[in-house]
Amino acid sequence: MALNLFRKKVAEAAADIEAASLRSDQFRLEREGDWQRLETIVEALEKGRLGRIADDDLLELPVLYRKAASSLSVARETSLDAATLAYLESLVRRAWFQVYGPRSSLFAWARRFLGGGWSASVREIWLDICIALFAMISGTVVGYLLVASDRGWYYSLVSGGMAGGRQPGASREELAETLASTENADGLGMFAAYLFSNNSAVCIMAFALGFCFGIPTLLLLVYNMALLGAMLWLFADAGLTWEFAAWLSVHGTTELGAILLSGAAGMHIGRSMAFPGRRSVLSAAAASGRRAAQVMAGCVLMLVVAGLLEGYARQLLPGAGPRAIVGGLFLAGWVFYFLLMPRPRDHGTEDAP
Repeated sequence: MALNLFRKKVAEAAADIEAASLRSDQFRLEREGDWQRLETIVEALEKGRLGRIADDDLLELPVLYRKAASSLSVARETSLDAATLAYLESLVRRAWFQVYGPRSSLFAWARRFLGGGWSASVREIWLDICIALFAMISGTVVGYLLVASDRGWYYSLVSGGMAGGRQPGASREELAETLASTENADGLGMFAAYLFSNNSAVCIMAFALGFCFGIPTLLLLVYNMALLGAMLWLFADAGLTWEFAAWLSVHGTTELGAILLSGAAGMHIGRSMAFPGRRSVLSAAAASGRRAAQVMAGCVLMLVVAGLLEGYARQLLPGAGPRAIVGGLFLAGWVFYFLLMPRPRDHGTEDAP
């Protein structure tokens, strides 16, 4: 009795396996023509042989991809054989890359980005740049006037780690020593590292806070530049305005430019959300977000350049004159690039919010 039951179960299992195999074969035979056609098109695209693909095949590519994706979904749900499932997964993955993947290599993207894409995105947010620049200038003036009226404000605006020996009451010689270009300027190196770390964090926060309608971004720019205004008052009070400006310009024209663009990018998103016009808030934020993200990608590059200038160029340049020349050249270079670099032919633009 038990043996007969066992034989019956084995027979049923074999029948199920045979039925599943028949279903898998039938499933594949019904759709294999479309799969092979899609695979042929994908292989030609992967090898860069676009000219060998018929127009009808190119037009059918999205349809064939969706059919293959649907077949993959069915194969997973019905637990078809592993070979069919693996084949479909590979085919759908390759086809997705050709239908939705990037159309250019990383090198081509970088060439297009630096060859005018970045500058075009910067020009498109010119109004936000003007607003951010006004906030930064206002913050510098406010910081300068606050410390000029009460030296106690200096300690509120400038942290102890950044101040070091640069504080009210220090002699002119002591302050000039902090700007000196010497191999053993440990304090200057620490100050430069603090500045770079601080300004990098400011760039990230200025951009991120733009989603709160741009108001926190403006406040952050004002506060950060008030710190610079306090430092400017300190050196101006000691008669070292030119020396401090030249020392700061070596990296400052690049680093402060990155802060300006980061704040403007954040403001651009916040302004588009506050005033979306005829578009929905989400669509306005998406359009401005793509533009702002391109600007921020360039700001990362500017911060890297500023870090190299802080770590090397400023230490190797003695005297205010050479430092001012380098800072002025970088400022002129950035202005020239952002204002005069032609727009790429394929640079898409959205209506400004």
